[in-house]
Amino acid sequence: MQVKEKRWQQFIPRPLEDVWDFFSRPENLNEMTPGSVSFEILSDIAGVRMYPGMLVRYRISPFGGMKMFWCTEITHVAEGQYFIDEQRFGPYAFWHHQHHFEPRPGGVLMTDILHYKVPYGPLGTLVNRLVVEPKVEEIFAFRKTAVDRLFGA
Repeated sequence: MQVKEKRWQQFIPRPLEDVWDFFSRPENLNEMTPGSVSFEILSDIAGVRMYPGMLVRYRISPFGGMKMFWCTEITHVAEGQYFIDEQRFGPYAFWHHQHHFEPRPGGVLMTDILHYKVPYGPLGTLVNRLVVEPKVEEIFAFRKTAVDRLFGA
């Protein structure tokens, strides 16, 4: 399977400082992840703002109760502009997720750029099409709704 690229944009009608403060705290991932993923942060990160080199460990069960361990590293942070997380261990052969924040009149334009690859070659391609890609879309759709609820649409 080749590396897939997905992009999402969302306007958040709040000052950049508020938006950045929320997204720069990995503990807030819980509020933006659907319950169907059974997302659990294992790292002790309550109250900690992200920094380059930060490792965040999770347990997820996105597919019918099958538990998976996932560890991501925050590799880049430009305060108030963007951050990047990359998988170090987990279900993907490759995971690189950019989060960009651009001040706009009346709020912030948030852009997510995700590159990922599912392992197992041709079988992975089929699993991606049938299961993984729809789950990724579901997670980001939930996140959009959660952000609208938290910050106002």
